[in-house]
Formats: sequence, structure tokens, C-alpha cells
Amino acid sequence: MKNLKMRSSAIALTALAMLLTSACGKADTTTTNSAASPSAAPSSSADAKAADAKPAAQPVKVIWWHSMSGELGKAVDKLVADFNAAHKDVQVEAVFQGTYDESLNKMKASMDTKSGPSLIQVYEIGSRFMIDSKAITPMQNFIDADKFDISQLEENILNYYSFDKKLYSMPFNTSNPILYYNKDMFKAAGLDPEKPPTTYEDVAAAAQKLSKDGKSGASFAIYGWFMEQFFANQGIEYLNNGNGRTGAATEALVNNDAGVKTLTWWKQMVDNKSASNLGRKTDDTKKAFLAGQVGMTLDSTASLRGIVSGAEGKFQVGTAFLPKPAGAGDGGVVVGGASLYILNNKSEAEQKGAWEFIKYLTTPQVQAYWSVNTGYFPITKKAYDEQLMKDNMTKYPQFKTAVDQLHATKASTATQGAVMGVFPEARQIVEGAIEEALAGKKSPKDALDGAAKSITDKIGAYNKTVK
Repeated sequence: MKNLKMRSSAIALTALAMLLTSACGKADTTTTNSAASPSAAPSSSADAKAADAKPAAQPVKVIWWHSMSGELGKAVDKLVADFNAAHKDVQVEAVFQGTYDESLNKMKASMDTKSGPSLIQVYEIGSRFMIDSKAITPMQNFIDADKFDISQLEENILNYYSFDKKLYSMPFNTSNPILYYNKDMFKAAGLDPEKPPTTYEDVAAAAQKLSKDGKSGASFAIYGWFMEQFFANQGIEYLNNGNGRTGAATEALVNNDAGVKTLTWWKQMVDNKSASNLGRKTDDTKKAFLAGQVGMTLDSTASLRGIVSGAEGKFQVGTAFLPKPAGAGDGGVVVGGASLYILNNKSEAEQKGAWEFIKYLTTPQVQAYWSVNTGYFPITKKAYDEQLMKDNMTKYPQFKTAVDQLHATKASTATQGAVMGVFPEARQIVEGAIEEALAGKKSPKDALDGAAKSITDKIGAYNKTVK
């Protein structure tokens, strides 16, 4: 494969970097103590008789920048160690680069040099920038050259990272949001703990009944990701031009009826004190939920093990699909998390080495290990046939909700997910609008009108840099 040179001028790259500034970049931080491990081929020791043979060629070194810390980082290190033990010709070095935003900013700074990585993990909302940067070799090139069968992978996960039927990156850590609820509180309030709410109206009614004795019926973090998901779940696009997929997005649609209805519902619960507003940090709502002070909350599927373990001995955790308005159209959830990109300013050998590592990561055994030890979805369907995965599903039956919700998602441009070069900034703008509405500073419509205008202006400025 020819090593492609970057086509963007230094001025364009600088403009892109300035526009895609550091934002919330929330990464899931679920931890687990599982010691399960994928099988790896044993490495053989050198034969003493080979001492006089010609020196073996040096293995290709692949530098992988990632943003997985804590227990997630340990899982990454294990995957790399097992791959290296089984592959003499390619050796991967995993380097933690901080948050998603920090890692992406470091990559931007290295784009005109050879100091950057061969492979980089980038959060989903950085997809448009990565493609526009001209700094990557599309994953589809390797897939086609190798006749790699992508039908073994989850279609609803691949959809997000596909543009014009071409895959530009390989999904790595994938999650989506679900509703978590306290079954014990449901029983005490006279609600059926086996019939969780499915609509906005059901959630509001349940929250009213759960709000007593100083406890709040619900609490949702002010997280732009949730608003994006509420749109997709109604089958409604967040941006024009097919969510930025049939053409470059030029206008934000966050202030349409779906957005106003969602924020009005949310605000009404806060106003009547059946829901508490604990701010932007998902960890704060999670702590309140685990303390038994909140009956329902929204969080990532990657937080499931931590939430279930945290509630152990205190109350039973129930899980349900993300709610939507009664009568809303077909939709589903948009995948969150991150994917892996191969940089095109590296040698053909390095790029092919990175591809070998990516193929290894997609194997059922590795995907089962990754899912069990992190809480993320396996991207490979056959991972669910692995005994390790089966045992985990038995231990955490709540995870079935997450899998069923992913599989029930109807493929469309709405559920494929919005893409724009200024997504991190846009997410923060929406969070600011939600804050204004919940605090009563603006009506939901006025707050979202302001957000839509600000995002549209930023999209316009960004688009000028990539024409």
C-alpha cells in the first residue's frame, strides 16, 4: 500500500486544530477485577543451533496511542502482551496519551512530523475530523486487500464508522446508554419492578411515585450524548444533510420538535421535584443512584458492571431501554466509545502491522475478553458463543438489555449518528443550553434555538477550512 502523504496545507491543518478544541470527551471508566484472559499462542524459545544463522529481520514496530486508563488500561496492556507473544514479525507498543481530547490534540501537533503513532484510538465524535484531516489510510483499503469478512462484525456498530459504504476506522470500545432503576424502590412505591418505564410519560409518572422520603425519582446527568441519543431513539436527525452523512452538515437541528419535547419533559420533572439536577458529571448521578437516593438514572452500558457491583447488598438493579415519547417513530441508539485509525504517514510495513493487530483484536476470543474485562460491547458476533462471555451474561443478566437494545436499533441516518467536524464543541454548547433550561434562565425552545445557531455558525466556519 502506498504511503499516502497528507494533502492538507499547514494553514488548513492549523484551522482544523483550532476549531476542534478540547471538549467534554467523556470516556467510560468502568472497572472490574476479572482475571479472564484471551488465549494466545505460546512464544517459542530460540533454538541453540540457530546461533550461527543470519540475524533475523527486526520486527515491525507499531506505536498505538490510546486513552484507556486504570483497569481499562490494564486490559489494553494484556491484549498487547498476548499479541506480541504470538507475533514475532510485529510488535505493538501501547502508549497512554491521556483523555480522548488530549490524545487527539497531540496527534494534531504531530501531523507534520514522523513523531506520531502508527495507530490511534479516537472517540466517535472525532470521526469527521479524522477523515477531513487526510491523515489516515481508510480501513476499507486493508479490508479489501485482505478480503477480510466484515459480516462477522456487528452491523449497528459498523454503521457509525461507515461513510459512503466505506469503513474508515475499526470500532474498538463501544457502548450506548440505558435506563438503570432501583427495583427495591419500585416495589416500595407500588410499581412493578419487572415492568420498567419505556416512554417519557411512563418515566415521569414513575418518578412522581418514587419521589418521597427525601428521595428523588430520577436524575439524568447534563450530558450532550444523552440528547443525541434521545433524537436517534425517535428516528430524528440531529443535523441536516442526512445527519451529515449524505453531504457535509451545514445546520444543527437540535431545536426541532424532538429536542424541545425532550428538554420540556426533562425540565418538568426537575420543576416538580420528581427529578434532581446534579449537573454535568455522570459520576455524580451514579453515586446518588448507588446511595439509594435516586430511583432512575441514565448511564453507559460500559458502567453496568460497576453499577451492579456497587449496588450489591443494598438493592437490586434493573435495566431498560432508553425511553422515548409515546408514539415516536422507529429509532434506536447511536454507538458511543471510540475506534482505531491507521495513520498514513507511516511506512507500508507499519500500516500493515497495525492492520494485523486490528485483525487480532476482532477475533471472538479477544472480543470476549475485552467485553468481560471492560463492560464494552464485543464488536464480533461470535464472541457471544465464547464460554467466557456466556458465563459473564449469566453473572450480569442486566447486560442482555444492552445487547437487545443494540440489536433492536433500526438502521437509518438517525441511528447511524450525526457527524460534524466541531462535534466536541457542539456537545458542550448543547449541555450549556440544557443547563439554562433546567435552571429556568431560558425556555427549552429559546435555549435550543440559541444552541442550534451557535453550532450552525461553528459548522460553517469549519466547513470553510476543508473545502
